[in-house]
Amino acid sequence: MSASPATGPPRRVTVRAHAKINLELRVGGRRGDGFHDLRTILQSIGLHDTLTLRAVEGGCRIRCSAAGVPLGRDNLVHRAAQRLWTELGRCGEVRGLAVSIRKRIPVAAGLGGGTADAVAALRGLCRLWGRTPSAARLHALAADVGADGPFFLVGGTALGVGRGDEVYPLAELSPHWVVVAVPTHGVSTAAAYGWLDDDRASAPPAGAAGAAVPPPARFAGATLLLDDLSNDLEGPVVRRRGGIGEATGLLRDAGASRAGMTGSGSAVFGLFGRRGAAVGAVRRLRARLGGWTVRFTRTMDRARLEGGFWG
Repeated sequence: MSASPATGPPRRVTVRAHAKINLELRVGGRRGDGFHDLRTILQSIGLHDTLTLRAVEGGCRIRCSAAGVPLGRDNLVHRAAQRLWTELGRCGEVRGLAVSIRKRIPVAAGLGGGTADAVAALRGLCRLWGRTPSAARLHALAADVGADGPFFLVGGTALGVGRGDEVYPLAELSPHWVVVAVPTHGVSTAAAYGWLDDDRASAPPAGAAGAAVPPPARFAGATLLLDDLSNDLEGPVVRRRGGIGEATGLLRDAGASRAGMTGSGSAVFGLFGRRGAAVGAVRRLRARLGGWTVRFTRTMDRARLEGGFWG
């Protein structure tokens, strides 16, 4: 563990937690631990939550600007704080901490907002408490709050395998504008994977093929070929949530170089090389998809993420 600076740790830390999209998500069979084998290509985007962590008297208090987010032990930030507290050799319940979350990332949308918040809190708490576990232990703590947790320690463009928790940086995707559209009703991760299993079981021989993770995405040199990417969960979810298919179709028609569902849904995204095309897509989706939340942002590489992480 690293020592705290001679001046002592700060009393207040502000951090940004950036959302992710899954440029690709290929799903193999169910593992012995109940999870599926995955191969996913993840990409950080500019859409982010802001967390302010303060050293206070008393227990652990969490506030959030969005309705419906749990504020007690079920909140992933609380869970991350408790895990780090214990890792640092402190006894009992985490205390002396107040966290305010300014929420911009839609919940239950496949954008990783809850896990991103928890991992950003881990990094912020290391500074607030003046002690940092080893890189291996920090990775384990991040994986404990979510399978994609280690990605949020890496960021940019990265490959995730295993449960998605084994993360390897890739050559950065070239800068793109990103349109994200989120319907009013979310899709739970458990439901999406259950639908995939049901569809594979009812349509042999695809069910048998699902035992292995499909072949990897193709590259031209270091350039990811976006046309080759897909999400195995998208078909099963679209069959139960038809609006998602309509949204991805609108993004393709607007000129997206890659359009699809992220993670287990329900958000969809479109990548655009030109800002004007992305702005046009935002207008089209807002006009056609009543009640959907449509956001306009951009991809983020690792250097930009780190440069803007600390508030």
